[in-house]
Amino acid sequence: MEGKIEEGPVGITKVKDLTPRSNKVNVLVKVTGVGEPKEIPNRLGGAAKKVAEAKVGDETGTIILSLWQDQIGAVNEGDVLSIENGYVSLVRGHMHLNVGKYGKMTKSDKDIPNVNMEVDVSAAEQQREGFRPRYGGGSSGGYGDRGRRRY
Repeated sequence: MEGKIEEGPVGITKVKDLTPRSNKVNVLVKVTGVGEPKEIPNRLGGAAKKVAEAKVGDETGTIILSLWQDQIGAVNEGDVLSIENGYVSLVRGHMHLNVGKYGKMTKSDKDIPNVNMEVDVSAAEQQREGFRPRYGGGSSGGYGDRGRRRY
């Protein structure tokens, strides 16, 4: 029995289908622009890290891809990238696609001729789901209740 082995990630997710809770996603995107790297200071006093934002997309829309350290110089405008096991995070309320330490980003020889620049999923401000702001007062039932019972 002969079978054809597919190359690349199985189950490609389209950019327009990404949500703030998307994780373990495989996407095929084309880089439409790369921003200037910025240095982010380490809050714990370690070495600062570099981050850059790249605008990437497919025929359904665009999203911002966060590039860290060594990824910055490896990505150029016009490249088609295959991202495996990526995830979406919210940066100041806007969706960003990330590769992360468990993900993989490789250049692909597949072509995405038309990127839909009209639909920018990063442009809309998102709310974190399941996030409830805490208001002072009352017993929280956590560490701050000093062992008192709640009735």
